[in-house]
Amino acid sequence: MDDEIVNRVANSKLITIDLEDFYPKGTRSVIDIKDWLFHEQILKESDFREHLKNHDWSQYKDHYVALACSTDAIIPSWAYMLISTYVLPFAKKIVAGNLLTLETSIFQDIIAHLDIENFAGKPVIIKGCSNKPIPETAYIQLIEKLQPVVKSIMFGEACSTVPLFKSNN
Repeated sequence: MDDEIVNRVANSKLITIDLEDFYPKGTRSVIDIKDWLFHEQILKESDFREHLKNHDWSQYKDHYVALACSTDAIIPSWAYMLISTYVLPFAKKIVAGNLLTLETSIFQDIIAHLDIENFAGKPVIIKGCSNKPIPETAYIQLIEKLQPVVKSIMFGEACSTVPLFKSNN
């Protein structure tokens, strides 16, 4: 009797995708504009522009930046656009919203540029547990990209997956 332990998962055609492997390095920053508003509520254009001119934008070099307002102030769209003109020379990416919006946008770009040729006709496991903030939407976007070409999609770890999709072909 052969007592050799064989790793059937390693020898299978299963391909595991871990979105954490694609997580780009770089600081995530939120620029909260409430401090640039009159009483943290009203945008006075001349004062707002003065704050932007005097702000040290170089601190966002190579950052991923979310532009937000933590108060219930009504902020016109042009204000976020104006801020972006100042931070753009330094930041890797800029979005209007919170950190979740930022991560979602980052992963949208990553998945859009993901080469799926190697996954064609193969069973794929999308790894679940992550130590980094992978937004739920990223998993859905990944399925949208993979489903038309793969044999099957499972979620979890190779030892215990949840089947999500199986091609009829």
